[in-house]
Amino acid sequence: MRSVKAVKTLRHKITSHSRIFDETVEVYRKALTYIVYVMDREFPDLEGWNSKSIVSAVERLIHATKKNPCPKYEDFDRLFYKFPSYFRRSAIAEAFGILQSHRHRYERWLKEKREAEDEGRRFRKRPPKLQLNHRAFPVFYKDVMFQRTGDTTARIKVYHKNDWVWLDIRFKGQDLRKRGVADWKENNPALVKVGKKYFLHISYQKDVKPNDTPLSERKICAVDLGLNHSAVCSVMDAAGTVFARKFINQAKEKDRLYRTVNKLKKVQRQSGCVKAPRYWRRINGLQRHIVNHTASEIVKFAREHGADVIVFEYLGHMKMPKGFNGAKRLRFKLHYWRKQAIQRRVEEMARCVGLRVSRVNAKNTSKLAFDGTGEVERNGKKDLCRFPTGKVYHVDLNATYNIGARYFLREYRKSIPEREWLSAKAKVPSLALRTRQTLASLISFHQAMRWLGA
Repeated sequence: MRSVKAVKTLRHKITSHSRIFDETVEVYRKALTYIVYVMDREFPDLEGWNSKSIVSAVERLIHATKKNPCPKYEDFDRLFYKFPSYFRRSAIAEAFGILQSHRHRYERWLKEKREAEDEGRRFRKRPPKLQLNHRAFPVFYKDVMFQRTGDTTARIKVYHKNDWVWLDIRFKGQDLRKRGVADWKENNPALVKVGKKYFLHISYQKDVKPNDTPLSERKICAVDLGLNHSAVCSVMDAAGTVFARKFINQAKEKDRLYRTVNKLKKVQRQSGCVKAPRYWRRINGLQRHIVNHTASEIVKFAREHGADVIVFEYLGHMKMPKGFNGAKRLRFKLHYWRKQAIQRRVEEMARCVGLRVSRVNAKNTSKLAFDGTGEVERNGKKDLCRFPTGKVYHVDLNATYNIGARYFLREYRKSIPEREWLSAKAKVPSLALRTRQTLASLISFHQAMRWLGA
């Protein structure tokens, strides 16, 4: 099994010389703007070029050397006197990515325009324009631009008083063992400005080999993201046996979030449309905490119980409900439900520890009873459901069983011969439609396979 490259970035706040870096960032951005302009004029076609080959080609156009005394754009060395070669090459590579992105967007625009003309429709969409100014930050290559002098001290080369000089800086350290990157490779740091403060963003990378457990021995962590609970998790195996369950919620944070949003609404009703940055800072901070804490608990729970795969539902764009009692409050909760952000965060964290992430069809996972008896009835709070047999169960926990069962049935469908699957489907009718599959379908599938001798 091929290993994948896992990357983590740690942010170190610089505690000294908070304003001296403005000149360095400004000069780097101006150089990047110049290079984007040159590349757009000189390279109408980027096919066949890569970030490594493009660097030497652009340097011959803008930088004078002994072998290249008269470059075509000789004013670059005059405008950016003593500009470090590593910054120049970094800017060229970044400009190459910017130009590639612009060309791809322009090609998509042309394709949409041709399709509209072929169909006889009016096409009013404007073509994308190449942006020359970008909010980019320089990367300091180790040894030549960045030299560590201690765990929290270093020397970096910056632009100060019209010259490039070495500057001693102090920054806050990070517990690498606690962050899980003690044995990872350290990459070159980037100087990033957030608000009025500067940080060193240092990335760490490691080759991680994903789990490749056979399907019959595989464990999964099925996750249902909901509104009442941030997440409900169940660890189960291929036979449908449930080993552990976990409810994840941030009741205090959600209460603060909703109260802050209501305060913001009240201010907006009284004063009209206002920006209210303090309210939005609190709202965004609470949402980030809910996302990060939920994702961390999901991955932690999956690792504790030896799961190989974390399984979610496909949760795309959802229509806002209306026209029934309580629809307004439900729309309010759905608007601040960060379901996709949690899934993205779990994917990032799972990749670093060798776990896989998969998704299944979300239709009817909460609507169908896991024991295969039919559709359930929810209570007023939508947290409990009643099975057709009269059994009362937690609605999200019921959904996790169905999510896990659908994952295993899909994998079995891929791995077994077509003849055996058709035979099993004849014995278990619920296998015919994926949106009707439940935990009972998985258990019945195993019984059918044993009866068939497979």
